[in-house]
Amino acid sequence: MGTGVATIRLRLEPSGRVLLQTGLPDTGTGALTLLQQVVAERLGIKPEMVVQEIGWDDDCDDELRDLIVARTGSELVDEDYDDVVDTVLLWWRDDDGDLVDALVDALISLGDGGVVWLLTPKAGRPGHVEPGDIGDAAPTAGLHQTSSISAAPDWSGTRLVTRKSGR
Repeated sequence: MGTGVATIRLRLEPSGRVLLQTGLPDTGTGALTLLQQVVAERLGIKPEMVVQEIGWDDDCDDELRDLIVARTGSELVDEDYDDVVDTVLLWWRDDDGDLVDALVDALISLGDGGVVWLLTPKAGRPGHVEPGDIGDAAPTAGLHQTSSISAAPDWSGTRLVTRKSGR
């Protein structure tokens, strides 16, 4: 067995795609594990968290969903879940209806200190939501925008928290 240090290259492309290169097979502590940790860190997802998904459709990013499931160790729960959740993933497109109503509904199961990740198609993609629309809807729903990320190649993520959790 070699005792050398394994190296990898990790690059976040402007499209939101994560490029991970390594010459070694993944053995459970390597490339895939690192990728899960990167996604989890960006979204604040930790093992054993309960993550609720609202607004899923065929256009959602399955790789992002799979990484979240792998990180938490359990399946995503849907909008019918009737217990407390740590994070809500709200997939939203411009023609989905009233964003304020959707954000208020996303708060129903959210526990204290929980986060709503509003996932919207990136500019130029069908269903793109203007940042100003998010900026108007969030405070009306009692939420505060804290950051935005490129969550997946076709999806932007906006982190929303209740005013009392603030972080």
